[in-house]
Amino acid sequence: MKNSYTFLLIVFFSLPICAQINKHEKAVIQTSYICATCEMCGTCGPLFQKKLLKIKGVRMFEVDKEKNTIIVYYNGKKTNLQVIKNTIASIGYDADNVKANPQAHDELYDCCKS
Repeated sequence: MKNSYTFLLIVFFSLPICAQINKHEKAVIQTSYICATCEMCGTCGPLFQKKLLKIKGVRMFEVDKEKNTIIVYYNGKKTNLQVIKNTIASIGYDADNVKANPQAHDELYDCCKS
């Protein structure tokens, strides 16, 4: 009987921890990102830092230049994938099925355009 109560207490107190873990999501977004010199020209890198990390719930992101993807880690209770894709498009890059904002794309340096 004592073991049953101990088991129930462990389950009861571990449920909130599991719920917190599950609210964090990872999205791999296909993009038109081609810039190989972002760190040098200072256009795309700072734009991504400024705009993506400003979205409430976005924890971090990684850019995979070889695969043309952006991996975003975010809290699904605070934001959603569509907001993230729209933000990437507002920077000037395609984000899966969301096309880049043409004006923002035109303002990118030539080395950052596809």
